[in-house]
Amino acid sequence: MLDHDTIAALLEEHKVPGVAVGVWHAGQTQLSGFGVTSLPNPLPVTPETIFQVGSITKTFVATAVMALVEQGKVALDEPLRSYLPELTLQDATAQEQVTLRHLLNHSGGWAGDYFADCGRGDDALAEMVRRVGALPQLLPFGTLFSYNNAGFALVGRVIEKITDMPFERAVAELIFAPLGLDQTFFFAEDVMLQRFAVGHIQRDGQTEVASPWPIGRAANPAGGICSSVGDLLRYARFHIGKQNSGFRIQDSEVHAALSAESLALMRQPTIAADTIGSYEAVGLAWFLRTLNGVTLVNHGGATNGQIAALTLVPERDFAVAVLTNANNGGLITKAVADMALEHYLGIHEEEPATLAIDTAALDTYCGRYTSQIADIEVVSEAGRLIVKVQPKGGFPNEDSPPAPTPPPAPLRFFATDQAIVAEGPARGSRAVFGRDTAGDIAWLRFGGRVRLRNQ
Repeated sequence: MLDHDTIAALLEEHKVPGVAVGVWHAGQTQLSGFGVTSLPNPLPVTPETIFQVGSITKTFVATAVMALVEQGKVALDEPLRSYLPELTLQDATAQEQVTLRHLLNHSGGWAGDYFADCGRGDDALAEMVRRVGALPQLLPFGTLFSYNNAGFALVGRVIEKITDMPFERAVAELIFAPLGLDQTFFFAEDVMLQRFAVGHIQRDGQTEVASPWPIGRAANPAGGICSSVGDLLRYARFHIGKQNSGFRIQDSEVHAALSAESLALMRQPTIAADTIGSYEAVGLAWFLRTLNGVTLVNHGGATNGQIAALTLVPERDFAVAVLTNANNGGLITKAVADMALEHYLGIHEEEPATLAIDTAALDTYCGRYTSQIADIEVVSEAGRLIVKVQPKGGFPNEDSPPAPTPPPAPLRFFATDQAIVAEGPARGSRAVFGRDTAGDIAWLRFGGRVRLRNQ
Protein backbone atom coordinates (compact mmCIF):
# COMPACT_ATOMS: atom_id res chain seq x y z
CA MET A 1 0.00 0.00 0.00
CA LEU A 2 1.05 3.62 -0.35
CA ASP A 3 3.07 5.08 2.49
CA HIS A 4 0.61 6.41 5.05
CA ASP A 5 3.12 8.73 6.67
CA THR A 6 3.78 10.41 3.32
CA ILE A 7 0.07 11.00 2.70
CA ALA A 8 -0.42 12.35 6.23
CA ALA A 9 2.53 14.69 5.68
CA LEU A 10 0.97 15.95 2.44
CA LEU A 11 -2.22 16.82 4.32
CA GLU A 12 -0.24 18.78 6.86
CA GLU A 13 1.91 20.54 4.26
CA HIS A 14 -1.02 21.69 2.13
CA LYS A 15 -3.50 22.23 4.99
CA VAL A 16 -6.08 19.85 3.55
CA PRO A 17 -8.38 18.55 6.32
CA GLY A 18 -9.06 15.09 4.92
CA VAL A 19 -8.52 12.60 2.10
CA ALA A 20 -9.74 9.13 1.17
CA VAL A 21 -7.57 6.95 -1.08
CA GLY A 22 -8.42 3.75 -2.90
CA VAL A 23 -6.29 1.52 -5.11
CA TRP A 24 -7.35 -1.48 -7.20
CA HIS A 25 -4.54 -3.61 -8.58
CA ALA A 26 -4.43 -7.18 -9.85
CA GLY A 27 -7.58 -8.27 -8.04
CA GLN A 28 -6.93 -6.51 -4.75
CA THR A 29 -8.65 -3.44 -3.27
CA GLN A 30 -6.93 -1.21 -0.71
CA LEU A 31 -8.80 1.65 0.94
CA SER A 32 -7.65 4.25 3.48
CA GLY A 33 -8.89 7.46 5.08
CA PHE A 34 -6.81 10.27 6.56
CA GLY A 35 -7.65 13.44 8.49
CA VAL A 36 -11.13 14.72 9.27
CA THR A 37 -14.41 15.36 7.50
CA SER A 38 -14.82 18.91 8.82
CA LEU A 39 -12.65 21.29 10.82
CA PRO A 40 -15.42 22.72 13.03
CA ASN A 41 -17.18 19.34 13.45
CA PRO A 42 -14.47 16.74 12.91
CA LEU A 43 -15.01 13.05 12.35
CA PRO A 44 -12.22 10.78 11.09
CA VAL A 45 -12.29 10.22 7.33
CA THR A 46 -12.89 6.54 6.61
CA PRO A 47 -13.19 4.60 3.33
CA GLU A 48 -16.97 4.91 3.76
CA THR A 49 -16.95 8.72 4.01
CA ILE A 50 -18.99 10.38 1.25
CA PHE A 51 -17.31 13.15 -0.76
CA GLN A 52 -18.54 15.20 -3.69
CA VAL A 53 -16.81 13.75 -6.76
CA GLY A 54 -17.72 16.68 -9.02
CA SER A 55 -17.12 16.23 -12.71
CA ILE A 56 -16.27 12.54 -12.42
CA THR A 57 -20.08 12.51 -12.67
CA LYS A 58 -19.69 13.17 -16.40
CA THR A 59 -18.27 9.67 -16.92
CA PHE A 60 -21.34 8.18 -15.19
CA VAL A 61 -23.54 10.23 -17.53
CA ALA A 62 -21.64 8.98 -20.57
CA THR A 63 -21.96 5.41 -19.26
CA ALA A 64 -25.73 5.87 -18.93
CA VAL A 65 -25.84 7.18 -22.51
CA MET A 66 -23.98 4.09 -23.73
CA ALA A 67 -26.50 1.89 -21.91
CA LEU A 68 -29.28 3.66 -23.83
CA VAL A 69 -27.29 3.34 -27.06
CA GLU A 70 -27.11 -0.42 -26.56
CA GLN A 71 -30.87 -0.47 -25.98
CA GLY A 72 -31.27 1.24 -29.34
CA LYS A 73 -32.97 4.25 -27.75
CA VAL A 74 -30.37 6.90 -28.68
CA ALA A 75 -27.52 7.25 -31.16
CA LEU A 76 -24.30 9.14 -30.54
CA ASP A 77 -24.33 10.87 -33.92
CA GLU A 78 -28.03 11.66 -34.28
CA PRO A 79 -28.75 15.41 -34.21
CA LEU A 80 -29.64 16.35 -30.66
CA ARG A 81 -32.84 18.03 -31.78
CA SER A 82 -34.19 14.57 -32.61
CA TYR A 83 -34.46 14.18 -28.83
CA LEU A 84 -34.76 17.84 -27.81
CA PRO A 85 -36.77 19.55 -30.57
CA GLU A 86 -37.20 22.54 -28.25
CA LEU A 87 -33.43 23.21 -28.24
CA THR A 88 -32.30 26.56 -29.60
CA LEU A 89 -28.68 27.74 -29.78
CA GLN A 90 -27.07 31.00 -30.80
CA ASP A 91 -25.19 29.32 -33.64
CA ALA A 92 -27.43 27.87 -36.37
CA THR A 93 -24.91 25.20 -37.37
CA ALA A 94 -24.49 24.02 -33.80
CA GLN A 95 -28.24 23.99 -33.27
CA GLU A 96 -28.88 21.72 -36.24
CA GLN A 97 -25.80 19.51 -36.09
CA VAL A 98 -24.80 19.07 -32.44
CA THR A 99 -24.96 15.45 -31.27
CA LEU A 100 -24.47 13.55 -28.04
CA ARG A 101 -20.89 12.82 -29.15
CA HIS A 102 -20.13 16.56 -29.39
CA LEU A 103 -21.51 17.09 -25.90
CA LEU A 104 -19.62 14.17 -24.39
CA ASN A 105 -16.28 15.35 -25.82
CA HIS A 106 -16.78 19.08 -25.07
CA SER A 107 -16.67 20.34 -28.66
CA GLY A 108 -19.95 22.31 -28.78
CA GLY A 109 -18.08 25.61 -28.71
CA TRP A 110 -20.53 27.73 -26.70
CA ALA A 111 -19.85 29.23 -23.26
CA GLY A 112 -19.81 26.27 -20.91
CA ASP A 113 -19.27 27.44 -17.34
CA TYR A 114 -22.86 28.43 -16.69
CA PHE A 115 -24.44 27.43 -13.37
CA ALA A 116 -27.91 28.93 -13.32
CA ASP A 117 -30.21 28.32 -10.37
CA CYS A 118 -33.13 26.55 -12.03
CA GLY A 119 -34.71 25.43 -8.78
CA ARG A 120 -34.79 22.07 -7.02
CA GLY A 121 -37.78 20.66 -8.86
CA ASP A 122 -37.95 17.96 -11.52
CA ASP A 123 -38.20 20.67 -14.18
CA ALA A 124 -34.69 22.04 -13.48
CA LEU A 125 -33.04 20.49 -16.53
CA ALA A 126 -35.88 21.46 -18.84
CA GLU A 127 -35.41 25.06 -17.71
CA MET A 128 -31.64 24.77 -18.14
CA VAL A 129 -32.10 23.65 -21.76
CA ARG A 130 -34.05 26.84 -22.40
CA ARG A 131 -31.34 29.01 -20.80
CA VAL A 132 -28.47 27.33 -22.67
CA GLY A 133 -30.02 28.79 -25.81
CA ALA A 134 -28.89 32.25 -24.71
CA LEU A 135 -25.22 31.34 -24.22
CA PRO A 136 -22.81 32.89 -26.74
CA GLN A 137 -21.01 30.73 -29.29
CA LEU A 138 -17.32 31.35 -28.57
CA LEU A 139 -15.66 28.87 -30.92
CA PRO A 140 -16.53 27.31 -34.28
CA PHE A 141 -18.81 24.36 -33.56
CA GLY A 142 -17.16 20.94 -33.42
CA THR A 143 -13.59 22.13 -33.98
CA LEU A 144 -11.89 22.48 -30.57
CA PHE A 145 -12.01 20.84 -27.19
CA SER A 146 -13.09 23.37 -24.56
CA TYR A 147 -14.52 22.06 -21.31
CA ASN A 148 -18.29 22.59 -21.31
CA ASN A 149 -20.39 21.97 -18.21
CA ALA A 150 -23.55 23.37 -19.77
CA GLY A 151 -23.45 20.77 -22.53
CA PHE A 152 -23.92 18.00 -19.98
CA ALA A 153 -27.18 19.55 -18.84
CA LEU A 154 -28.43 18.84 -22.37
CA VAL A 155 -27.25 15.24 -22.09
CA GLY A 156 -29.04 14.92 -18.78
CA ARG A 157 -32.25 16.20 -20.29
CA VAL A 158 -31.99 13.66 -23.14
CA ILE A 159 -31.66 10.89 -20.53
CA GLU A 160 -34.77 12.22 -18.78
CA LYS A 161 -36.84 12.27 -21.95
CA ILE A 162 -35.72 8.86 -23.18
CA THR A 163 -36.26 7.09 -19.83
CA ASP A 164 -39.32 9.16 -18.84
CA MET A 165 -37.98 9.70 -15.34
CA PRO A 166 -35.97 12.39 -13.54
CA PHE A 167 -32.30 12.38 -14.49
CA GLU A 168 -31.04 11.33 -11.05
CA ARG A 169 -33.43 8.38 -10.82
CA ALA A 170 -32.54 7.28 -14.34
CA VAL A 171 -28.79 7.23 -13.58
CA ALA A 172 -29.44 5.44 -10.29
CA GLU A 173 -31.42 2.73 -12.08
CA LEU A 174 -29.07 2.49 -15.05
CA ILE A 175 -25.77 2.61 -13.14
CA PHE A 176 -25.86 2.85 -9.34
CA ALA A 177 -28.20 -0.05 -8.57
CA PRO A 178 -26.87 -2.65 -11.03
CA LEU A 179 -23.28 -1.95 -10.00
CA GLY A 180 -24.15 -2.12 -6.31
CA LEU A 181 -23.08 1.46 -5.62
CA ASP A 182 -24.97 1.84 -2.34
CA GLN A 183 -22.76 4.72 -1.12
CA THR A 184 -23.38 6.89 -4.19
CA PHE A 185 -26.01 9.64 -4.28
CA PHE A 186 -27.06 12.91 -5.91
CA PHE A 187 -29.07 14.67 -3.21
CA ALA A 188 -27.91 16.25 0.04
CA GLU A 189 -30.85 14.73 1.91
CA ASP A 190 -29.47 11.27 1.09
CA VAL A 191 -25.84 12.16 1.82
CA MET A 192 -26.65 13.65 5.24
CA LEU A 193 -27.69 10.21 6.49
CA GLN A 194 -24.09 9.02 5.97
CA ARG A 195 -20.67 10.08 7.23
CA PHE A 196 -19.76 12.82 4.75
CA ALA A 197 -17.10 15.41 4.06
CA VAL A 198 -17.54 19.17 4.18
CA GLY A 199 -15.64 21.33 1.67
CA HIS A 200 -13.04 23.84 2.81
CA ILE A 201 -11.50 26.91 1.19
CA GLN A 202 -8.22 28.63 2.02
CA ARG A 203 -8.69 32.37 2.05
CA ASP A 204 -6.11 34.88 3.30
CA GLY A 205 -4.11 32.13 4.95
CA GLN A 206 -7.10 30.75 6.86
CA THR A 207 -9.06 27.57 6.17
CA GLU A 208 -12.84 27.97 6.33
CA VAL A 209 -15.85 25.81 5.54
CA ALA A 210 -17.11 26.26 1.98
CA SER A 211 -20.76 27.21 1.57
CA PRO A 212 -23.14 26.33 0.01
CA TRP A 213 -22.57 22.58 0.23
CA PRO A 214 -24.81 21.33 -2.63
CA ILE A 215 -24.57 22.45 -6.23
CA GLY A 216 -27.69 23.46 -8.14
CA ARG A 217 -29.89 20.65 -9.40
CA ALA A 218 -29.52 21.75 -13.03
CA ALA A 219 -25.77 21.09 -12.65
CA ASN A 220 -26.24 17.50 -11.47
CA PRO A 221 -25.33 15.99 -14.88
CA ALA A 222 -22.14 18.06 -14.88
CA GLY A 223 -20.99 17.29 -11.35
CA GLY A 224 -23.64 16.27 -8.83
CA ILE A 225 -22.60 12.79 -7.71
CA CYS A 226 -21.41 12.15 -4.16
CA SER A 227 -19.67 8.86 -3.43
CA SER A 228 -17.18 6.96 -1.33
CA VAL A 229 -13.74 5.92 -2.49
CA GLY A 230 -14.82 2.27 -2.34
CA ASP A 231 -17.79 2.83 -4.62
CA LEU A 232 -15.63 4.79 -7.06
CA LEU A 233 -13.23 1.86 -7.28
CA ARG A 234 -16.12 -0.54 -7.87
CA TYR A 235 -17.27 1.71 -10.70
CA ALA A 236 -13.69 1.87 -12.01
CA ARG A 237 -13.43 -1.93 -12.01
CA PHE A 238 -16.50 -2.09 -14.21
CA HIS A 239 -14.87 0.29 -16.69
CA ILE A 240 -11.61 -1.62 -16.63
CA GLY A 241 -13.56 -4.54 -18.04
CA LYS A 242 -16.11 -7.10 -17.00
CA GLN A 243 -13.50 -9.81 -17.29
CA ASN A 244 -11.75 -8.28 -14.28
CA SER A 245 -14.64 -6.81 -12.34
CA GLY A 246 -16.82 -9.84 -11.66
CA PHE A 247 -20.08 -7.97 -12.19
CA ARG A 248 -21.96 -6.29 -14.96
CA ILE A 249 -24.91 -4.04 -15.62
CA GLN A 250 -27.88 -6.40 -15.65
CA ASP A 251 -30.28 -6.80 -18.56
CA SER A 252 -33.86 -5.73 -17.97
CA GLU A 253 -36.40 -3.38 -19.48
CA VAL A 254 -34.50 -0.39 -18.07
CA HIS A 255 -30.99 -1.70 -17.44
CA ALA A 256 -28.57 -2.62 -20.20
CA ALA A 257 -25.47 -4.75 -20.32
CA LEU A 258 -22.55 -2.73 -21.58
CA SER A 259 -20.48 -4.76 -23.97
CA ALA A 260 -16.72 -4.74 -23.90
CA GLU A 261 -16.93 -2.87 -27.20
CA SER A 262 -18.97 -0.06 -25.64
CA LEU A 263 -16.62 0.26 -22.70
CA ALA A 264 -13.66 0.39 -25.08
CA LEU A 265 -15.42 2.95 -27.30
CA MET A 266 -15.67 5.34 -24.36
CA ARG A 267 -11.86 5.21 -24.13
CA GLN A 268 -11.19 5.88 -27.81
CA PRO A 269 -9.96 9.39 -28.75
CA THR A 270 -12.64 11.56 -30.36
CA ILE A 271 -10.95 14.98 -30.33
CA ALA A 272 -7.46 16.24 -29.55
CA ALA A 273 -6.79 18.13 -26.36
CA ASP A 274 -3.31 19.17 -25.21
CA THR A 275 -0.80 17.40 -27.44
CA ILE A 276 1.56 16.83 -24.52
CA GLY A 277 0.51 16.90 -20.91
CA SER A 278 -2.09 15.78 -18.44
CA TYR A 279 -4.44 14.77 -21.26
CA GLU A 280 -3.87 14.39 -24.95
CA ALA A 281 -7.36 13.54 -26.18
CA VAL A 282 -10.96 13.18 -25.05
CA GLY A 283 -13.00 10.03 -25.47
CA LEU A 284 -16.63 9.86 -24.42
CA ALA A 285 -16.25 11.96 -21.24
CA TRP A 286 -12.95 10.26 -20.29
CA PHE A 287 -9.62 12.09 -20.70
CA LEU A 288 -6.82 10.09 -22.27
CA ARG A 289 -3.04 10.22 -22.24
CA THR A 290 -0.08 7.95 -22.89
CA LEU A 291 2.64 7.71 -20.26
CA ASN A 292 5.59 5.32 -20.47
CA GLY A 293 3.83 3.59 -23.34
CA VAL A 294 0.68 2.91 -21.30
CA THR A 295 -2.75 4.51 -21.77
CA LEU A 296 -4.13 6.34 -18.73
CA VAL A 297 -7.86 7.06 -18.56
CA ASN A 298 -8.90 9.70 -16.07
CA HIS A 299 -11.29 12.36 -14.91
CA GLY A 300 -11.15 14.86 -12.09
CA GLY A 301 -13.80 16.72 -10.17
CA ALA A 302 -14.00 20.09 -8.42
CA THR A 303 -16.94 21.43 -6.42
CA ASN A 304 -17.11 24.09 -3.73
CA GLY A 305 -14.11 23.10 -1.60
CA GLN A 306 -13.85 19.46 -2.67
CA ILE A 307 -11.42 18.04 -5.26
CA ALA A 308 -11.45 14.47 -6.58
CA ALA A 309 -9.56 12.38 -9.13
CA LEU A 310 -10.05 8.94 -10.68
CA THR A 311 -7.41 7.29 -12.88
CA LEU A 312 -7.71 3.94 -14.66
CA VAL A 313 -5.05 1.90 -16.41
CA PRO A 314 -7.18 -0.83 -18.01
CA GLU A 315 -4.32 -2.76 -19.61
CA ARG A 316 -2.67 -3.11 -16.19
CA ASP A 317 -5.87 -3.90 -14.23
CA PHE A 318 -5.31 -0.81 -12.08
CA ALA A 319 -7.27 2.14 -10.73
CA VAL A 320 -6.64 4.83 -8.12
CA ALA A 321 -9.24 7.16 -6.62
CA VAL A 322 -8.42 10.15 -4.40
CA LEU A 323 -11.08 12.32 -2.70
CA THR A 324 -10.27 15.49 -0.75
CA ASN A 325 -12.22 18.20 1.06
CA ALA A 326 -10.28 21.39 0.27
CA ASN A 327 -10.06 23.72 -2.72
CA ASN A 328 -6.31 23.08 -2.94
CA GLY A 329 -6.87 19.32 -2.76
CA GLY A 330 -5.58 18.99 -6.31
CA LEU A 331 -2.08 19.09 -4.87
CA ILE A 332 -2.98 15.93 -2.94
CA THR A 333 -4.85 14.12 -5.72
CA LYS A 334 -1.96 14.54 -8.16
CA ALA A 335 0.76 13.62 -5.68
CA VAL A 336 -1.06 10.50 -4.47
CA ALA A 337 -2.02 9.35 -7.97
CA ASP A 338 1.58 9.85 -9.15
CA MET A 339 2.86 7.87 -6.17
CA ALA A 340 0.41 5.05 -6.85
CA LEU A 341 1.32 4.82 -10.54
CA GLU A 342 5.01 4.70 -9.62
CA HIS A 343 4.61 2.27 -6.72
CA TYR A 344 2.33 -0.28 -8.36
CA LEU A 345 3.13 0.04 -12.06
CA GLY A 346 6.51 1.73 -12.30
CA ILE A 347 4.92 4.52 -14.37
CA HIS A 348 6.27 8.01 -13.87
CA GLU A 349 6.24 11.32 -15.68
CA GLU A 350 9.42 12.98 -16.81
CA GLU A 351 9.65 16.76 -16.88
CA PRO A 352 9.55 17.91 -20.52
CA ALA A 353 12.65 19.68 -21.78
CA THR A 354 12.56 23.47 -21.84
CA LEU A 355 12.14 25.24 -25.18
CA ALA A 356 14.02 28.52 -25.16
CA ILE A 357 11.87 31.55 -26.16
CA ASP A 358 13.43 34.98 -26.57
CA THR A 359 11.96 37.93 -24.71
CA ALA A 360 10.53 39.58 -27.81
CA ALA A 361 8.65 36.42 -28.71
CA LEU A 362 7.25 36.20 -25.17
CA ASP A 363 5.54 39.55 -25.65
CA THR A 364 3.40 38.11 -28.46
CA TYR A 365 1.65 35.85 -25.90
CA CYS A 366 0.89 38.61 -23.42
CA GLY A 367 -2.65 39.86 -22.97
CA ARG A 368 -5.97 39.21 -21.29
CA TYR A 369 -7.86 36.00 -22.02
CA THR A 370 -11.50 35.89 -20.93
CA SER A 371 -14.01 33.25 -19.83
CA GLN A 372 -17.18 33.18 -17.78
CA ILE A 373 -15.90 32.48 -14.28
CA ALA A 374 -12.25 33.57 -14.50
CA ASP A 375 -10.11 35.79 -16.71
CA ILE A 376 -6.39 35.23 -17.21
CA GLU A 377 -3.76 37.92 -17.57
CA VAL A 378 -0.54 36.74 -19.20
CA VAL A 379 2.43 39.04 -18.60
CA SER A 380 6.17 38.88 -19.28
CA GLU A 381 8.39 39.34 -16.24
CA ALA A 382 12.14 38.73 -15.95
CA GLY A 383 12.32 36.73 -19.16
CA ARG A 384 9.37 34.40 -18.57
CA LEU A 385 5.60 34.41 -18.86
CA ILE A 386 3.42 34.67 -15.76
CA VAL A 387 -0.21 33.56 -15.63
CA LYS A 388 -2.44 35.56 -13.30
CA VAL A 389 -5.88 34.03 -12.81
CA GLN A 390 -8.60 36.50 -11.83
CA PRO A 391 -11.76 34.71 -10.58
CA LYS A 392 -15.05 36.40 -11.47
CA GLY A 393 -17.56 34.31 -9.51
CA GLY A 394 -20.45 32.27 -10.83
CA PHE A 395 -19.75 28.87 -9.21
CA PRO A 396 -21.30 26.87 -7.57
CA ASN A 397 -24.24 29.17 -8.29
CA GLU A 398 -24.67 31.88 -10.89
CA ASP A 399 -24.50 34.60 -8.23
CA SER A 400 -21.64 33.08 -6.16
CA PRO A 401 -18.79 35.48 -5.32
CA PRO A 402 -15.31 35.00 -6.78
CA ALA A 403 -13.17 32.19 -5.42
CA PRO A 404 -9.88 33.11 -3.72
CA THR A 405 -7.30 34.46 -6.19
CA PRO A 406 -4.52 31.91 -6.73
CA PRO A 407 -0.89 33.04 -6.71
CA PRO A 408 0.75 33.98 -10.03
CA ALA A 409 1.96 30.95 -11.98
CA PRO A 410 5.20 31.11 -14.01
CA LEU A 411 5.21 29.27 -17.34
CA ARG A 412 8.00 27.26 -18.94
CA PHE A 413 7.69 26.48 -22.66
CA PHE A 414 8.33 22.89 -23.73
CA ALA A 415 6.96 23.04 -27.30
CA THR A 416 5.80 25.65 -29.79
CA ASP A 417 2.84 27.51 -28.21
CA GLN A 418 2.75 25.03 -25.31
CA ALA A 419 3.93 25.68 -21.78
CA ILE A 420 3.79 24.16 -18.33
CA VAL A 421 3.35 25.86 -14.96
CA ALA A 422 6.81 25.60 -13.48
CA GLU A 423 6.11 26.04 -9.76
CA GLY A 424 3.46 26.77 -7.15
CA PRO A 425 0.05 25.20 -6.45
CA ALA A 426 -0.74 24.85 -10.17
CA ARG A 427 2.60 23.18 -10.95
CA GLY A 428 2.27 20.82 -13.90
CA SER A 429 -0.80 22.52 -15.39
CA ARG A 430 -0.60 23.04 -19.14
CA ALA A 431 -1.13 26.23 -21.11
CA VAL A 432 -1.78 25.91 -24.85
CA PHE A 433 -1.90 29.00 -27.07
CA GLY A 434 -3.90 28.93 -30.31
CA ARG A 435 -3.41 31.06 -33.41
CA ASP A 436 -5.81 32.53 -35.94
CA THR A 437 -5.50 32.26 -39.71
CA ALA A 438 -3.15 35.24 -39.74
CA GLY A 439 -0.79 33.46 -37.32
CA ASP A 440 -1.54 35.71 -34.35
CA ILE A 441 -2.26 34.36 -30.86
CA ALA A 442 -6.06 34.24 -30.55
CA TRP A 443 -6.81 32.04 -27.54
CA LEU A 444 -5.39 30.28 -24.52
CA ARG A 445 -6.50 26.90 -23.20
CA PHE A 446 -5.80 26.70 -19.48
CA GLY A 447 -7.65 24.46 -17.07
CA GLY A 448 -9.27 22.82 -20.08
CA ARG A 449 -11.12 25.98 -21.11
CA VAL A 450 -10.39 27.89 -24.29
CA ARG A 451 -10.30 31.58 -23.38
CA LEU A 452 -10.44 34.16 -26.14
CA ARG A 453 -7.84 36.90 -26.21
CA ASN A 454 -9.13 40.46 -25.80
CA GLN A 455 -8.35 42.58 -28.84
